[in-house]
Amino acid sequence: MIQSGYQNILKLPDLKRKLLVTLALLFVYRVGVHVPTPGIDAAALASFFDSAKGTLFAMFNMFSGGALENLSVFALGIMPYISASIILQLMTVVVPHLEQLSKEGEHGRKKITQYTRYGTVALSIIQGFGISVGLEAMTSPAGAPVVMYPGWGFRIVTVITLTAGTAFIMWLGEQITERGIGNGISLIIFAGIVARMPTAIGNTLRLVSTGEMGIFIVIILIVLMVVVIGCIIFMEQSQRRIPVQYAKRVVGRKMYGGQTSHLPLKINTAGVIPPIFASSIIMFPATLANFIDLPLMQSIAAAMHPGTIVYNLIYVGFIVFFCFFYTAVTFNPDDVAERMKKNGGYIPGIRPGKKTAEYIDKVLTRITLGGAVYVSAVCVLPTMLMTKFNVPFYFGGTALLIVVGVAIDTISQIETHMISRNYEGFLGKTGAIKGRR
Repeated sequence: MIQSGYQNILKLPDLKRKLLVTLALLFVYRVGVHVPTPGIDAAALASFFDSAKGTLFAMFNMFSGGALENLSVFALGIMPYISASIILQLMTVVVPHLEQLSKEGEHGRKKITQYTRYGTVALSIIQGFGISVGLEAMTSPAGAPVVMYPGWGFRIVTVITLTAGTAFIMWLGEQITERGIGNGISLIIFAGIVARMPTAIGNTLRLVSTGEMGIFIVIILIVLMVVVIGCIIFMEQSQRRIPVQYAKRVVGRKMYGGQTSHLPLKINTAGVIPPIFASSIIMFPATLANFIDLPLMQSIAAAMHPGTIVYNLIYVGFIVFFCFFYTAVTFNPDDVAERMKKNGGYIPGIRPGKKTAEYIDKVLTRITLGGAVYVSAVCVLPTMLMTKFNVPFYFGGTALLIVVGVAIDTISQIETHMISRNYEGFLGKTGAIKGRR
């Protein structure tokens, strides 16, 4: 069955080309992760990160795919782009010019994308400078300085290098989205997380062999991951289906309509966007706090340690906010009700027009709240348990949600390409992803 799916991919030149382009661009990204920034003592930096496991640096390193611990040209990762996207989306609600651009179709979208690129470069410069200054003050546990030749020369080179690296990643993501398969930005984060799995598994096996971690704890962690993955797959495919009835219409001598359909509303409409956005917002000020040697900033950095109560409360708050915000941006009940009314559709027991929009909004608000609770629980509870068990790597619920969510979305797009050309889905007839009708 699965073999048949692979064979069908080879029968579609366009889909095969998109997959090859995606894999090639992701390979370029992974190569760039290992290109170091000039002026860094790699051994001292690696020693520093060995002592920073389980901290915010470990989570930032996970999202950058290991680029931060190498301080490669891609050390900033894609987070500046995501932060700029968040800022532009929030400003779209309050700035009339941006709101007007968002309603102008393709032209407006291109203009907002251009502004997002400018914002990405600006944030990269700020973060790159902060990291360069912070690196000059960093030392390994043995006291060796991380920066071999500190000064303005190192700072300028580091800012230029890291900003260029982020701009290149942004370009790679856009190329994957345009010429490949799936969402480029999400796939880059996905590739970074998955690339860390062999190292994490190796470290765990090493700790088990030396007796530093019990086999019982490893079994608990494996069971926990399986349960979380199962919950994610179930919830990501869950829908609330609102029945829709279409009235009969006579056109000429023929009668049309009279069909019964449904309006599918996903429990988690926002997908993996809320945890990614929330992580990027938390990591930006918290990372700067780690680099600034002031008592207040050090207190902030300590409070923002993953697993603490303050961190979890802020993290959950941002996740809930972005679940509702992103759903509101991408799904407009008024537009749906208007299109339904024009096509002669109505929800049984609900008047068409404004009442239908209010009903859809009410249902959407309820299921979005449930989706926000689900995303928050998946992102926070496993991380708390892993902190309690002193797991030697950061691979909590946030990473699992991103990996599983992006995988489901990418496979769905592959199936859509195949089904649209009358080919069997990627997983065969019995293995097609549910909820994608």
